[in-house]
Amino acid sequence: MSVGHPELRWDDARDVLHERGLRWTPQRRLILEVLAATEGHVTGSEVVEQCRTKDSEITPSTVYRTLDVLEDVGYVHHSHGADGREEYHVMPKDEHGHLRCLDCGGGWEIPPDEAEALVAALRVGRGFSVDVGHLTIVGRCAHCQESAIER
Repeated sequence: MSVGHPELRWDDARDVLHERGLRWTPQRRLILEVLAATEGHVTGSEVVEQCRTKDSEITPSTVYRTLDVLEDVGYVHHSHGADGREEYHVMPKDEHGHLRCLDCGGGWEIPPDEAEALVAALRVGRGFSVDVGHLTIVGRCAHCQESAIER
């Protein structure tokens, strides 16, 4: 369930884009700088917002087109949160699912080995192959369940 490319490095982004016939623009450099300073997940709108703090002229379409290219290369992987918004996992190593709590809004990653155990029954029982990177299970976390019992 690997999605990223372990050989990718931020320092190589310019060469990687050139190999794909893409120009190294100030906007792409800025987007990569923002992503390199990000760990875990970020929404496209957050990337736009962070880029605009440094360059007010950058357009959302430029950011999203660049994110699409960077996903093709392996620098990011998109998924969708419980609210349906698109999120990007920066420099993903493995494909993983997500848990979202309806009460507190907390979010946690489902590691690849746990995700595989969850989707195996669907693969065997229904012949259905799950895109784990888009798997989000919505429910209530242990803390919120405990708080509800105490009320």
